[in-house]
Amino acid sequence: MDTLTPRQSAIWQFIRDYQAEAGFPPSRAEIARHFAFRSINAVTGHLEALARKGAIELAPDIPRGIRLLDLDRHDAAPPGLPLIGEVAAGSPLLAEQNIQRHCPVDAALFRPRADYLLRVTGQSMRDAGILDGDWLAVHATREARSGQVVVARVGHEVTVKRLWRQGGRLELRAAHPDFADIVPDADTQQVEIEGIVVGLIRADVS
Repeated sequence: MDTLTPRQSAIWQFIRDYQAEAGFPPSRAEIARHFAFRSINAVTGHLEALARKGAIELAPDIPRGIRLLDLDRHDAAPPGLPLIGEVAAGSPLLAEQNIQRHCPVDAALFRPRADYLLRVTGQSMRDAGILDGDWLAVHATREARSGQVVVARVGHEVTVKRLWRQGGRLELRAAHPDFADIVPDADTQQVEIEGIVVGLIRADVS
């Protein structure tokens, strides 16, 4: 695979950051505005180059039809983040049995810096644009603001939810009508924030 140019890398990173915040990819007009391109054709040219190099896939008949591909297919991506799969109950996230492999994703691409990737299981955050099989880039921290998507441990289970604080009460909210929010009972359930989600990769692992 050909190495991305600095401009192509910047566009890829903008798409990733936009999707992580908004839950869906940017439009071509939004990319043009961000990079001060004079025409949509300039954006299209860069996106087609990214697609030829295997960094994205394009669905031309779908609005915002840009799909980021797995960075471990990219020759220029430096090694380094562990990919956490299904977490064994009660075990530390980075325990050996939870790490599926190490992926050549540069931790410094994310703000704040990512410490690991977490493979999503299930659809409880579907309406936030987080789907089963996605990889979340996670910054390890015990502190999180209300409204942030967090990785949290509730008892022996690890979950990804949006954090809300109502006065002194903490809630972990799903983004799917079929899934219940988690409102921990402080007397019976211990909740620990393991990290905040700082990016999303829709991995092509086929």
